[in-house]
Amino acid sequence: MTATDTPTNATAIVPALQLGERSIWPPVVLAPMAGVTNAPFRSLCRKFGPGLVYVNEMIMATGLVHGNRKTDTMLKFGPDEDFRSLQLYGSDPEMLGRAVHKLGQANAVDHIDLNFGCPAPKVTRRGGGAAVPLKRQLLRAIVSSAVIAGKEYGIPVTCKFRMGINDELITFIETGLICEEAGAVAVALHARTAQQHYAPSAHWEAISQLKQAVKTIPVLGNGDIWEASDALRMVEQTGCDGVVIGRGCLGRPWLFRDLVDAFSGRPISETPKLGEVLSVMLEHAEGLCGHLDEDRGMRDFRKHTSWYLTGYPVGGEMRRKFAEVKSLAELRALAAQLDANARIVDGGERIARGHTNGPIKVILPEGYLDDRDDMTVPDDGDVMRLSGG
Repeated sequence: MTATDTPTNATAIVPALQLGERSIWPPVVLAPMAGVTNAPFRSLCRKFGPGLVYVNEMIMATGLVHGNRKTDTMLKFGPDEDFRSLQLYGSDPEMLGRAVHKLGQANAVDHIDLNFGCPAPKVTRRGGGAAVPLKRQLLRAIVSSAVIAGKEYGIPVTCKFRMGINDELITFIETGLICEEAGAVAVALHARTAQQHYAPSAHWEAISQLKQAVKTIPVLGNGDIWEASDALRMVEQTGCDGVVIGRGCLGRPWLFRDLVDAFSGRPISETPKLGEVLSVMLEHAEGLCGHLDEDRGMRDFRKHTSWYLTGYPVGGEMRRKFAEVKSLAELRALAAQLDANARIVDGGERIARGHTNGPIKVILPEGYLDDRDDMTVPDDGDVMRLSGG
């Protein structure tokens, strides 16, 4: 591959991210994404960017404590993962503590991230995810419970959250300070509200505000990092201590190679030709089939095909065929029909992948806003809706 010049701010210096005994540089973290950041995808990303933090998909603490087949499958780590990172969510401090204890006793993970940002209705309607920061004392209790349990096994705990529920319920500064006081070793801000979901653009100024407020632990930024140069700009503009990569790596796991090079001041490689993309796609599909089985693996892989092909001159009919692929043999046959020398269109790297919708309706338990210092753990009863506008 030829290379393009790295922007002048590539030499921006950021310290290593310290998670327990592990020092990570550059401070780059793969965001946990449901149905995406499983062991095969993490392995592929790590191939391009060794030594970074690759977080497993989000797991419900209650399900982990009680155990079920789906959770056990999601908990799988590859033999090449020497730093095992997992995200937990829940709204019950006791259950979070028990989940961390269970993981620690099994020596199953090296790092735990707590999710306080998921806007999915099935999560917020139970008082989990983005709903938790609305309850200050509950948030403090959850983080403290996880931190105390983690210390017994040497497991560092970090926290990821959004700016708030909506423009009237902004909580990120308070959330960051509570997490800091409760013992989290780092916090990460997705610079959107839950109501915004994934549109419009992320508010990087909020990352800067959080960095100014949280004094003793690293603050990581998340939102709209599509290319390595975006990560450098985020660090330069906000002063954050590292970056969290979500949708930008969908169908582009080589983004982690680019990030390592950019933070190291090296030239960034040219976007791969379609033939190279297809080789990575096939490797990913094969890994996923080995992780599950071919039938389930290919059904799960279909969504990835559109992300890999985004920005390349493939054609609508061929995209449809990829999206309906049923076997590895069929995937290989389709890939063989494409022009391996095709290049991505101008600006193709910045075409959004994954969720792009917003605003959305945020669902909270009935009466959840009546007392923000209430410690009651919500149940699965009545819920209320906050208009998405």
